[in-house]
Amino acid sequence: MTEGQLSLPTPLREAQAGGFDYDDGDGIDFEPYDEFLTLGETTEWWQAWSGNPSTEGAEFRVFGQDGTGGLAAFWLVRPGEPVERQPVVFLGSEGEASVVARDLAAYLWLLADGFGPLEATMWPHHEHRPRPDAHRGAVAERYAPRARETAPEVIKAARAEFPDFGPFVESLCR
Repeated sequence: MTEGQLSLPTPLREAQAGGFDYDDGDGIDFEPYDEFLTLGETTEWWQAWSGNPSTEGAEFRVFGQDGTGGLAAFWLVRPGEPVERQPVVFLGSEGEASVVARDLAAYLWLLADGFGPLEATMWPHHEHRPRPDAHRGAVAERYAPRARETAPEVIKAARAEFPDFGPFVESLCR
């Protein structure tokens, strides 16, 4: 990955601006990064997480983490498509693996509806009470007005489109 490839897409950078309020567990548990992790950093994390020293994690572009170190990333599964058109996934510190949005446009609406990657992964079994976010809603409206969906719609569509993500991740783990 070259230096230019470390830059986050503008809509993602704007949506993550100012960080997220954890609010003692009632908010969003997410710590955004200013840029993508390097391939070396991703490889180091992926090998430790998966227990597999022969995999690099090159199919992920990591852009943030939750408070326990679980990572949010784009999963580069659509050949030839830019990162913005790739699904957003979460790889949790306790082995959780979930697709949370079909692409960046859907992810922007997930954030606007008050969900982060961890909260989306835990839905519907999590007691998260979404709090729509006006700033993130404005970002989503500016960059993805035709993709407008509620967080549950975003999550359901992502899971339906990529039902094999969990088995894929398990196949890489040792």
